[in-house]
Amino acid sequence: MISRRGLIAAGGALAAWPALSQAALPRARLTTALGDIDLELATDKAPISANNFLAYVDQKRLDGSSFYRAMKLVADPLDGLIQGGLQGNPAKMLPPIAHEPTTKTGLSHKDGTISLARYAPGTATCDFFICIGDVTSLDADPTQSGDNQGFAAFGHVVAGMDVVKKILTSPVSPTKGQDSMKGQMLDPEIAILTARRI
Repeated sequence: MISRRGLIAAGGALAAWPALSQAALPRARLTTALGDIDLELATDKAPISANNFLAYVDQKRLDGSSFYRAMKLVADPLDGLIQGGLQGNPAKMLPPIAHEPTTKTGLSHKDGTISLARYAPGTATCDFFICIGDVTSLDADPTQSGDNQGFAAFGHVVAGMDVVKKILTSPVSPTKGQDSMKGQMLDPEIAILTARRI
């Protein structure tokens, strides 16, 4: 016969079971010319964006690409973002994906977040950026006018933020880049040698 205390303990163990049985989120490693960046991808909260990135990883489409942009925040030049990917290389691009705003996923552009670059919502392919410091202005904000959908965060850095910060402080060209990106283009670009699941 099970006592009340035993029943409560058993109930607690059963309640904990789903947490114990959940599969770990997938991880990927970007091996760059400056070192490795390990990412955990939020396939649970942002499945479209995270699985899209994993498709590029699994098909080795990011091998030989680069980090090509370093945007420093005016308020704190040690914060900002670095951007990488294929820069529109048609030979390696997959079709654009549906936009997953942060209002839907519950994610936010905090320190170490990886997110998809885009033009209009629904145009994102594989180019991505990593936040250094909190850049929550990139979250969706329905109170704003115009394109208020923000960017699609889909994971975060779990190791290698020192490499991310090295890329942010790498030399940029004073003349390359159009419009607001002028003066933010890395020169030389930082090679992404391989991208693999870990």
